[in-house]
Amino acid sequence: MKTVFLFGTIFLVFLVSCAEQQRSKMETEPTSTYMDYSNSEDQFTGGINMIAINTPKGTFKVWTKRVGNNPKKKVLLLHGGPGGTHEFFECFDGYLPKEEIEYIYYDQLDSYYSDKPNDSTLWTTDHFVEEVEQVRKALNLNKDNFYLLGQSWGGILAMEYALKYQDNLKGLIISNMMASIPEYEKYAAEVLGPQLPPEVYKEMKAMEANNDFMNPKYSELVMQHYYTEHFLRLPMNKWPESINRAMAHLNPNIYVFMQGYSEFGVTGDATLKGWDVSQKLKTITVPTLVIGATHDTMDPKYMEWMSKELPKARFLLCPNGSHLSQYDDQKTYFSGLIKFITDVDDHNFKLNKYRHE
Repeated sequence: MKTVFLFGTIFLVFLVSCAEQQRSKMETEPTSTYMDYSNSEDQFTGGINMIAINTPKGTFKVWTKRVGNNPKKKVLLLHGGPGGTHEFFECFDGYLPKEEIEYIYYDQLDSYYSDKPNDSTLWTTDHFVEEVEQVRKALNLNKDNFYLLGQSWGGILAMEYALKYQDNLKGLIISNMMASIPEYEKYAAEVLGPQLPPEVYKEMKAMEANNDFMNPKYSELVMQHYYTEHFLRLPMNKWPESINRAMAHLNPNIYVFMQGYSEFGVTGDATLKGWDVSQKLKTITVPTLVIGATHDTMDPKYMEWMSKELPKARFLLCPNGSHLSQYDDQKTYFSGLIKFITDVDDHNFKLNKYRHE
């Protein structure tokens, strides 16, 4: 009995000692403030800020939501569309918090969570560039912390912003977007279209020729044969809920006005017709990451060319990805994105270093 009692006493002393050591370790180790909102004005809203945007047609508010705190790494996310939402980026929640990279969701004017003046005179790249600049100022983003990531239409907006305001940037990420609409249309017509089943492509082109875009059959063919190959490479019944929500929230008015109806180019007199800044890329001198994907609606070889035109750029290829490669080639996408931000922050950025890692 004495032996058992002695063993129990020693074991109890051991447990107490371990607890004290653990408590001492917790007291001496620095505690991360990444998810600490306690000293922030937006604690009440969980990081949401409705930012006032001044326009020639009045003042309107756009929806933003920041996740985390990092004084040196803040990524503003520009969604696609036009007329899309931040919901296309919700998978960022699965990767950036672990790296303690702050990121900010943002719905552009006339997108689902923001004000909707529904005024087409505001649906221009010039307006949206100035809108981003006003958001930047409101969120205190600057050249010491401001990374701008734009995907698809957001990539157009990111390039246009950098061409005017690159002195405000620490880093630029152009995701799944070419610098030339004519080159995009050429790639769609000469490469992607002919990859479709011949009878499907023929039927789609016939409906496009007749401007029969509202035909339910057209949407059905696009979704079943084009989107599941080049937009998000998953069967539609396996698309993430966030993507289905983003698609349901897309504003068709602004989308059609700027992009048109077709997925093979910009149709009619849509305002992005002919957009091309390929010859201006040389003037963007901030560290830049260009992200492309093998199965993208955008030509990955052209996007690699873009990275060589940009003075300080890398190219990241997502070999299994499509237009939403943050979902269908997630590991490649986020490892490359995180490495880029980390290297820029550590002053360890090297040019055209890798295609994929």
